[in-house]
Amino acid sequence: MKTSSLASVLFAGALFGFGLSYSSMIKPEVVLSFLRFEDFGLLWVLGAASFVTFLTYQLIPRVMGRPLLESVFSEHTSKMNRETLGGAAIFGIGWGICGVCPGPAIAGLGAANWPLAMTLAAIFAGAYVQGRVMGGSGEGQ
Repeated sequence: MKTSSLASVLFAGALFGFGLSYSSMIKPEVVLSFLRFEDFGLLWVLGAASFVTFLTYQLIPRVMGRPLLESVFSEHTSKMNRETLGGAAIFGIGWGICGVCPGPAIAGLGAANWPLAMTLAAIFAGAYVQGRVMGGSGEGQ
């Protein structure tokens, strides 16, 4: 990978972490109050993220001839199958129980929210078990 690509990934990750921290998504109690329909502040975060994703995947490739740091745009292929639906359900249940998903958990460590370390350990353990059960590919083969 080129240095410019690595630098852009580092910048995007830092910006993402800052956004998660600024929006208080690194606090499980804030996320849980959103999921219980008590606080709708995170709805703005969800809306902004959806808008940026839409621009990135739908409009930018049509406007730009080629990406800034690569030679061509690549397609993101995904499959809707039993494994995808099962994984999404497990992820959603886990998120609803503890109020944490991987991105905010890592950003929370940067903000010294150390109880999230236990959640991250469980996330990594689950990913390891899933890799062993699915034969290491995670795509359901």
